[in-house]
Amino acid sequence: MTDARRGIRQRVLKAGTIEFGGGAIDCTIRNLSPTGAALQVESQTGIPDQFTLVMPAEGLHVPCHVAWRRACRLGVAFD
Repeated sequence: MTDARRGIRQRVLKAGTIEFGGGAIDCTIRNLSPTGAALQVESQTGIPDQFTLVMPAEGLHVPCHVAWRRACRLGVAFD
């Protein structure tokens, strides 16, 4: 199986927030690279394909889109 990632991801364990259309869902950022991240959520219900990932510890608001979804995890690519 080939890894299609454009950047090497670093394992992290950081709090994040998925923000979209006036709503917000807490998430845990499990790995991170300059081009994307893997997020863990309690449920993917209601999470749109495009949203802003907020990383409060870094003071960042990054627009992104979903690259893949599996159970309680999703991979995002930064726009």
